[in-house]
Amino acid sequence: MSGLRRAFSKFLEPAEVPVLIGTFRDEGYEGLQLKGAQYADFVSDPARALDELGADPGIYSAVITGDSIDDDGRERIRATIGFAAGVGAERIVFCHGHPHLGVDADQRRAFARTLLDIAAEAGERGVAFSLHHHTDQPVMELTDFREFFDGVEPGLLGLTVDTAHLARSDIADLPGFIDEFGPHIDNLHLKDYSLPVGRDGEWRLAGQGELDLLGVLDALDRAGYTGWLCVDEESEAGLAEGLSASRTWLDANGR
Repeated sequence: MSGLRRAFSKFLEPAEVPVLIGTFRDEGYEGLQLKGAQYADFVSDPARALDELGADPGIYSAVITGDSIDDDGRERIRATIGFAAGVGAERIVFCHGHPHLGVDADQRRAFARTLLDIAAEAGERGVAFSLHHHTDQPVMELTDFREFFDGVEPGLLGLTVDTAHLARSDIADLPGFIDEFGPHIDNLHLKDYSLPVGRDGEWRLAGQGELDLLGVLDALDRAGYTGWLCVDEESEAGLAEGLSASRTWLDANGR
């Protein structure tokens, strides 16, 4: 697993974003996965992003967005695709802004078809497109994943696995999940959680919670995964602690 590329992502106050951009490589990370608010002002002008945020390609290893997939949402997603292509981002990580409640198998499969179309549009611009599952969104529970990816050939529409959101969505066997869906996984968001499963926990720094993160990484080895390992840091820790503590855990575990 030492061949994985390390990335970092964290919600920050605006004044902290330049600090992250200026220090992530020195802290041992090859890339960032930018939250929407961290690039929103530049969506219509990627050249200005390259000028003001920086031209280091690692800054844009992925851009994270969330939206609906109705006509208006698709127009906003197209704008994000244009931005991603303009700054050379490898991937868009997409959170589907639709409630889980009331979505049946047929609708979930229809969502998959629409997202496959969007992924094809992104691919034409040289940008990968990856679904980030999320608690209370259409792909949340284990049966949701099976319905959504039923008939989806690996390679066009990717899956960003978030370890803590799996646990928060009552998926307890994280390595088993990786074993089942490994061919679809193109991005990993690594974070710990204060409970092994359930909604009442808190996000934690890697190694400071109850999740079998090493089991997840071993399962990724079995799957032949060679993509990004992004520390998606959402604990109460500050930026400096989040960067350093996560790096220390990765180093200690040979990742």
